[in-house]
Amino acid sequence: MSVILMDCTLRDGANVVGKGFSAELTDMMLDGLTACGVPIIELGNAGGIGAYEVARFTDAETDQTYLEIAKKYLNRGSQLGMFLNAKRYREKSVALAKENGLSFLRVGADAGDADAALQSIQGIRNYGMKAFYSLMKAYLLTPGELAEEGKKLEAAGLDEITIMDSAGTMLPSQAAAYTRELVKAVSIPVAFHGHNNLGLSAANAIAAYENGATILDCGLMGMARSAGNLATEQCVAIMQRLGQMREIDLYGMMDFIDRRLQPAMEAHHYHNPVSPLDLTLGLSGCHSSFVKKFQAAAAEKQVNLYRLITEVSLIDQKAPSDAVIARVANSLQ
Repeated sequence: MSVILMDCTLRDGANVVGKGFSAELTDMMLDGLTACGVPIIELGNAGGIGAYEVARFTDAETDQTYLEIAKKYLNRGSQLGMFLNAKRYREKSVALAKENGLSFLRVGADAGDADAALQSIQGIRNYGMKAFYSLMKAYLLTPGELAEEGKKLEAAGLDEITIMDSAGTMLPSQAAAYTRELVKAVSIPVAFHGHNNLGLSAANAIAAYENGATILDCGLMGMARSAGNLATEQCVAIMQRLGQMREIDLYGMMDFIDRRLQPAMEAHHYHNPVSPLDLTLGLSGCHSSFVKKFQAAAAEKQVNLYRLITEVSLIDQKAPSDAVIARVANSLQ
């Protein structure tokens, strides 16, 4: 069973800067995400399309501004879409998304409130777009009840359904149970969106994957509401260890974070909890005491530090010699 990535940085991550990223940061992240081959990207302000007008989300760019930026990236192979809170549904918002080339809109409503979202789903389908759905606060229902709601939503024409652990309260056993029941109940792809309030977003994502989830939601550097999401780069690293998400350029993503995104977010006082270097050590099993040797070799040979560490660690995790490091560095040139 394969699993793919949905990056939500530009929507859920917008909470770390107020309600929406600037045009400059939006453009930067769309460039970085699409260049690395991320298959599904959710953009816009934190409240979704229409929130600027309906809910006064004025601490953000307008929907039209985000859509104009997104047009530059429509042909890079990624599906681009926006969130749509079911309570803020307006047909003109759906029309705007369609006119500007988005692939999907993801309707969001609290678990148990599916009936209030059916009009939104039908409206999206009427415009020939994919209709995704977020079961927000999924833990409000039992796994069985959530599965029954999933059946109703699938019958309304959904293309994908997301279990959203909005408060980061689930344990891995719960993530497994909710995913297992929903996967049994529907034939459409099931996604999992976990927050990190208990420090379990990665464990929950693995549990969801092992129980049939085929899409995992993430945010670059963990950016999202409250304690954040599972970091996109961590998710890719973990899944690549499991033989998944090989289509994503993890080293390019970490280089993008290191050189462009991390410095840009420092101006907004956002601290990356797990740097690309530390992530690489976890990915490769390289002990941090060897980092200076790798940094010197990568600088001398002008090769990607993260790839060098990983490739050398496949040969020797215990005590990589200067000769082995130099040989691998030469092969990467």
